Amino acid sequence: MAMARRVSLFEREVSVRLAPVAVELLHGAARVLSEGELDGRTYSGSTMLTVDLARMKDRISDPPDVTTAQRVARLYAADERCRDHARRIAVGEARRLAGAELATTLVDVESRAKGPEVHLSLNVEAQRRDR
Repeated sequence: MAMARRVSLFEREVSVRLAPVAVELLHGAARVLSEGELDGRTYSGSTMLTVDLARMKDRISDPPDVTTAQRVARLYAADERCRDHARRIAVGEARRLAGAELATTLVDVESRAKGPEVHLSLNVEAQRRDR
C-alpha cells in the first residue's frame, strides 16, 4: 500500500437535487385528481398528482424510466421547494372543493414511483376560515 505524502485540505462532496425548473415541469405535466369535503367547519381531503415521465421525454434529457422516477420521488420528498409548491396546489384544490376559505391548513406530502410515473399524494386537513 502506498503512503500518502500530500493530502488535500478540502473534503469534496457531490450532491444531486432536483433542478429549479424541475418543480415547474413536474407540476405542469401532472394529472391532478382531488377529493374531499367540508364537514361542518372541518375539511379533509387529498390530491394526487401523477407525473408520467414518458410523456415528458421531449422536454427532459434524463431517461424517462423507472430509475429516474425513483430518483425524482426520493429527491422530491426531501426538497422543501417541491414540498412548498405541492402544498400550494393542495390548498388551492381544497379551497375549490370546500367552496370556502380555509385556515389552519395541514398538508402531508408523500412521493413514490410506480414504473416511469411519479405519484405525489397530498393529504389535507383544514378548518373553514371565519369571515
